[in-house]
Amino acid sequence: MLTPHAIVHLAARAGVRPSIEDPAGYYDTNVRGTQNLLELAREWNIEQFVFASSSSVYGINPDVPWREDDHVLLPISPYAASKVAGELLGHVYSHLYGIRVIALRFFTVYGPRQRPDLAIHKFARLMQAGKPIPLYGDGTSRRDYTYVDDIVEGIRRAMDYTGSDYEIINLGNSHTVELSELIQSLERVLGVEALIDRYPTQPGDVMQTWADVTQGFKRLGWTPRTPLDRGLGYFLDWLLQSGAQ
Repeated sequence: MLTPHAIVHLAARAGVRPSIEDPAGYYDTNVRGTQNLLELAREWNIEQFVFASSSSVYGINPDVPWREDDHVLLPISPYAASKVAGELLGHVYSHLYGIRVIALRFFTVYGPRQRPDLAIHKFARLMQAGKPIPLYGDGTSRRDYTYVDDIVEGIRRAMDYTGSDYEIINLGNSHTVELSELIQSLERVLGVEALIDRYPTQPGDVMQTWADVTQGFKRLGWTPRTPLDRGLGYFLDWLLQSGAQ
């Protein structure tokens, strides 16, 4: 049997708000699941382990843009904590068993086939149907929206990275966008006006995410290439072609 060169571990229970309702389930899947795969990497002598971490590990750290060498991690959800644990497990297995581990911190990935519960997909479907969109908070929260093709390119480059035995690397668009601006962009792309239902800010939601991607360029030769309006256009093309409702 051929032994794989790398394991790319993208599987997880995702979502900040659901993790607050089921922290034990998120621990079992995200932490135990990651350890199971690291054990498999050890048993099969896998050279490279690429782990999908999350911008949520930075939590409420006010020092933006967020850098990988900033050790002030202030996660505020069980999901975020499970990703911190996955990164630390990766460091343990790298140190003990010589597995090269690259933890990629993804920043709000969007694009075709995005999960329907995430803002861009949910808002677009509701706006197309003439239904109100749920807005949590006052619209001033900010996210670093990153197009999926850019993320895939970063993953592929991480599979071949050999510069060190353990690295944490941000993959983000390095451009933070206010929620109200996102809604305006969707209105432009869809050609409809959003109806808005306002709700209080949800527990576990952070006010901003913003990636410093200097290390992505230095370590992987990677840089984001897709501005938000263009990425939203690609997403809308898929939405219309797929008939997703």
